Amino acid sequence: MAALPLLEWVLRLEAIARNGLTFATGPFDRQRYEQVRRLAAEMAAHPGDPAPIEEVFAGYSGYATPLLICRAAVFDEEERILMVRESADGRWTLPGGWIDVGESPSEATEREVREETGYVVTAVKLAAIYDKRRHPHPVAAHHAYLMFFVCELKGGDSATSVETEAVEWFAMAELPELSTARATEEQIRRMLDHRRHPDLPTDFD
Repeated sequence: MAALPLLEWVLRLEAIARNGLTFATGPFDRQRYEQVRRLAAEMAAHPGDPAPIEEVFAGYSGYATPLLICRAAVFDEEERILMVRESADGRWTLPGGWIDVGESPSEATEREVREETGYVVTAVKLAAIYDKRRHPHPVAAHHAYLMFFVCELKGGDSATSVETEAVEWFAMAELPELSTARATEEQIRRMLDHRRHPDLPTDFD
């Protein structure tokens, strides 16, 4: 449990450093915020080498704000849910990914399903917005919100992508090994509730 407060402190320090570097007006201010960023990397890496983490932190720019990820809950007539096996870790999750600049959340969700599975869907309900830190996901170097949409299947055919090794439909009683960095079993099961009861309010936090 001690690692969780430490990660929270690291992410807050990195955010302070990033915001400071964004608005710094002189070289001395920049130097101080770079030192704060280096300290955050040292805390995260201790007792290891902080250089790789500092490189990740340095890749972020602009005002620090949570990142947005979309996930699609697509069901067939038998209430099986559409899932993809991620090339990155060989485990299964709902299709989805980062929301790109210029896209609405629903557009991003529909695009991710098309790219990762070959199926065409329409997002019909924002079922949940989850803060990843408040759910049992593995620790990550970024703070992100997960946006889950219930989607209707419109067409297309199963196809993999560079990010997905397989595409399958699963009954809730037969869920495969999950990529919990992307979605948890509880979150996936909750999507069936939203599919069965469209009048449910959107879950949040």
